[in-house]
Amino acid sequence: MPTITGFRVHDVRFPTSLDADGSDAMNKDGDYSAAYVVLETDDALRGFGFTFTIGRGNDLCVEAARQRALPLVGRDVDELLDDLGATYRELASDTQLRWLGPEKGVVHLAMAAVMNALWDMAARRAGVPLWRLLVEMSPEQLVDAADLRYLSDVLTRDEAITMLSAAAPRRRERLDDLRARGGYPCYTTSAGWLGYSDDRLRSLLRTAMDEGHRHFKLKVGADLDEDRRRLRIAREVIGWDAHLMIDANQVWDVPQAIEWVTALSEFRPLWIEEPTSPDDVLGHAAIRRAVAPIGVATGEHGMNRVLFKQMFQAEAIDFCQLDSARLASVNEILSVYLMAHKFGVPVCPHAGGVGLCELVQHLSVFDYVALSGSLDNRVTEYVDHLHEHFVDPVVVARGHYRLPAAPGYSAELRKESVERYRFPDGAYWLERAAMEPLAATR
Repeated sequence: MPTITGFRVHDVRFPTSLDADGSDAMNKDGDYSAAYVVLETDDALRGFGFTFTIGRGNDLCVEAARQRALPLVGRDVDELLDDLGATYRELASDTQLRWLGPEKGVVHLAMAAVMNALWDMAARRAGVPLWRLLVEMSPEQLVDAADLRYLSDVLTRDEAITMLSAAAPRRRERLDDLRARGGYPCYTTSAGWLGYSDDRLRSLLRTAMDEGHRHFKLKVGADLDEDRRRLRIAREVIGWDAHLMIDANQVWDVPQAIEWVTALSEFRPLWIEEPTSPDDVLGHAAIRRAVAPIGVATGEHGMNRVLFKQMFQAEAIDFCQLDSARLASVNEILSVYLMAHKFGVPVCPHAGGVGLCELVQHLSVFDYVALSGSLDNRVTEYVDHLHEHFVDPVVVARGHYRLPAAPGYSAELRKESVERYRFPDGAYWLERAAMEPLAATR
């Protein structure tokens, strides 16, 4: 029987700030980063997982992930993977780490990284991509894996099993449908970063149109006149039949959000994303009422399933944008998907960060095949950055994620990328540190 013999956690940072990739009204100079976990066993089996940050503080997530992974060393692999719900609950029951959250912040991000590695290992052990592992689980197995704590006022175990059971007979039909469509539909954010020039905006939008995209997202919120000008450029390029979304990345108070979105309504955005603090349930509800029929979307900073429960209860959002590396991996993500399905809110996962596209493609396939059975108002985010650093990178064609085929959660980074971009001693960061003192003397 294989045993967990150890783990490695790497602080991997990519210098995306140099080209303004990822820039928005709140985060102007992010370096896309990963607290990257490798679980090792006494045979060839490995597990790879990560959580996402944008630079400074990634080292805190790395240390927290070490603390989360320590109880796994010496454990029987089959015991851990045969019941990932029990494994999750065991790790989550560490009361001393829980005190630092609970279920939020750095320790929760670390939980995501470690559990993502365990789910990756489970799919590798089964020899299938993660989405297939999930869609081949029974409704009872899925619910046993899901974290339903604190949710029984809106979602019971029996309700969850009933929803999954209702979808089960059509799983094969839906999978065939996805393949016939060329995969799961996506939208692109790659053209819309706030730090890009007008010429670059136009060029990237045209390229995305040529590649088959029909959903586009632009960052807004720094300057209203600039937003109007950039959205006008976008509409000139993509026309009025394509969908345009806008994202403020939390910069507004509630009245300001209402005023600003109303001023931009002439460009017919499908949604306004993160219009205010991600924790402000009632604020989102007020904005939603005021700006309809423009939808309200949020969730990439949704700290846990309880916050999503309240968003659904308050009818605060039109689109749920859960994040695969902020929620505590598949266990908590399943719970949010189940609640979203009950409340009739489409899930459009966030993927604006290193590796998030690789993860969310699996989740979206699971949602369509094994739960929602609908693609109405459902598109998953895609950004065309850093995929070359992954062993099994996403493939997007004609505006659709192709279904991943390799075993695992698509989370493994290339060894040479880890070696080059590991902070602070990777080759790239050593070279940059050597050059910066010289630059300062010029």
